[in-house]
Parts: sequence; structure tokens; C-alpha cells
Amino acid sequence: MLKEHMLRLTSKGQVTVPVEVRKKLGIKPGEAIVFRILDDRIELDRAPMSLEEAFGSVQPLHQPEDFEARGREAWEEHAQRVVDEMGE
Repeated sequence: MLKEHMLRLTSKGQVTVPVEVRKKLGIKPGEAIVFRILDDRIELDRAPMSLEEAFGSVQPLHQPEDFEARGREAWEEHAQRVVDEMGE
């Protein structure tokens, strides 16, 4: 089913995205949208999730995650690898 929305461009090059379109895309104020130029057509879509938006969406394996401990473990593993390579 084709639906069209006639919009007026402001002097600043802006348009208001109709409520029906915002609901269909699942976008809220402040969220990003993407315009894709495909030959003679333009597509409007919700922007992919940014790193900032994704932050906190995945629970760490251990609550709370101890990043200092993980950093020390990584350095220790690296140091051991270097020592092992030097002994060869």
C-alpha cells in the first residue's frame, strides 16, 4: 500500500517528519536518520545504533566488570609471551 506525505521545505532546508513515518521507523526526537541516494530515488531510514547508544545494552560476564584487573591480566599475559619468546 502506497502512502504519500506532501511536505514543505523551510528556508533552512528542513522538513518535519510526519508522525506516521516516525512511528514506522521507530525514531524519537534526537535520534539520527539516514538518507540514501539510489539513482533517482531517496530512501529514509533509521540510523544504525551508535556505540554510545549501545553502551550498557550488553551485561558484562562478571558484575561489576573490573577493567583494571583485565588490563593487568592482559599485561601479564603479554609479558609472559615476551619472556617465553626471549627464552627460545
